[in-house]
Amino acid sequence: MRVQERGDGRLRRRAVAAAGALALTGVLSALAPAPEARAAGAPATSAATATDAKNTRPVLPTPTGPYAVGTVTRHLVDASRADPWKPERGRREVMVSLFYPADRGTAPPVAPHMDAASAAHFGSARGAGSFNYGVRPDAADWTSTRTHARVDVPVARAARALPVVLYSSGLGDPRTWNTTLVEELASRGYMVVTLDHTYDSSEVLLPGGRLAESALPELTGAPVADVDAALRRAMKARVDDTRFVLDTLGSAQWRRGLPRGLGDALDLRRVGMAGQSAGGFTAAQALHDDRRLKAGINMDGQMDFPLPDSTGSKLSTVAREGVDRPFLLLGSDGPGADDNTASWTSFLAHSRGDQRRTTLAGARHGTFTDAPSLLPALVRQGALTEDALRQDVGTLRPERAVAATRASVVAFFDRHLKAGS
Repeated sequence: MRVQERGDGRLRRRAVAAAGALALTGVLSALAPAPEARAAGAPATSAATATDAKNTRPVLPTPTGPYAVGTVTRHLVDASRADPWKPERGRREVMVSLFYPADRGTAPPVAPHMDAASAAHFGSARGAGSFNYGVRPDAADWTSTRTHARVDVPVARAARALPVVLYSSGLGDPRTWNTTLVEELASRGYMVVTLDHTYDSSEVLLPGGRLAESALPELTGAPVADVDAALRRAMKARVDDTRFVLDTLGSAQWRRGLPRGLGDALDLRRVGMAGQSAGGFTAAQALHDDRRLKAGINMDGQMDFPLPDSTGSKLSTVAREGVDRPFLLLGSDGPGADDNTASWTSFLAHSRGDQRRTTLAGARHGTFTDAPSLLPALVRQGALTEDALRQDVGTLRPERAVAATRASVVAFFDRHLKAGS
């Protein structure tokens, strides 16, 4: 496997997909040492094989860090704004999950990858499993996959001053759709907060059993002006969600309600953000807009829109103006990758500080998600074709794709959030 440094920008946008949903790719800033030549102190790249070739049950790879992983889910309500997609529903609701280092040997059960209601919708014709990844509707049992994270356990006794990483998924994807990477970060001493962007994410289970389905499939066949407006609304909502979560983390009262010891273990002076596709765009734009974020990673997402704004440019403000803190652009090299060129080139030209850009040879857009870990088993089930799998994740072996992504992300955040701690 090769990790290639590129001098031009890369982008990819999923527009309106066959099943009728929209998916905008995210951007990335680059640093990613190859597993064969990683920097000193970077994590080992060995990872458990994503799926057992002898069976057809999708399995998430085991995290490789020294800690076990704990998790807890919280429902947040932003009293300062109405929901941007459905204002008639009242104040903006955001679901987050926290993943953090825990001591080994804890007894509580591990969390499912997706709750039952979300899993059923994710696998339906209106869910992201179908419209983003080409899985045959209702053909996969998304409820069978478990995480490695134990629910509501105390933070590890040795954990002190944990750096915090926010994670945002791609357009239409749920917050669960990079648990492979999130658990790795938690096992290596980070507290990771995954965000669901309600009515953008494929589905979000809210308190009381309310399932908020994505509004994006409604854009099927819409004029480009409507698609452009929806993308701009989505990005503003995502950045507003991010800043609201940062506000919440800053509340000492809210932190007191976390599992034992976790609230006191967080170091909010060292907060970064990562995302894939539109989540990567979100990470970059949030870094641009909010100085509480100290470093960011964009995995294969573009940072522009279909139509120009009032200035005559299609580029976002972060693409036009860049950032002055460390940022990694981590890109694929498959069809559609050239869509990133305009926004990534402008972003790098206007940014200062440690800006890195890396292309992972053999990768496709979905390589930087849970797709390499979970989709190969679905081919063996007959729920996904081999061709669709290659389009989703490229030609890298699943375990190599997982190892390379984990190594790149952990090395970057270790350098910029942990160095000197």
